[in-house]
Amino acid sequence: MSSAPLLPRSVVAARLRQARELRGLSQRETGVRMGLDKDTGSARISRYESESMAISLESIFVLAQALDVPPAYLLASNAAMADAILALGTESEVQQVKLAQALGALTDLPPQQRQALVDRLLSKNSD
Repeated sequence: MSSAPLLPRSVVAARLRQARELRGLSQRETGVRMGLDKDTGSARISRYESESMAISLESIFVLAQALDVPPAYLLASNAAMADAILALGTESEVQQVKLAQALGALTDLPPQQRQALVDRLLSKNSD
């Protein structure tokens, strides 16, 4: 993590914008999916994205459902973590457990061995 402190509103605003764009949704469409009327929805999402309005934990869960992303995605402190959460979110619960165990096993390896396995795995994906 960087040495600069992360501001929660900034993190949520960035992830909200990314998720909304990933899904091809306007601010209005996102608000409507949250159960808000068109005008209120557009204004509310705009305020979240501009960091002028705080978002409640409950609203984070509603927003995540509206965007079809795991709630943790909206709180991920960096892009790599967000990508990992999004990737895990597409898997079944059983597969999520197995992937979490594999990641744990990878992180327990000595750095050089871990890097070699990651490089080999990534090279198979690029073939």
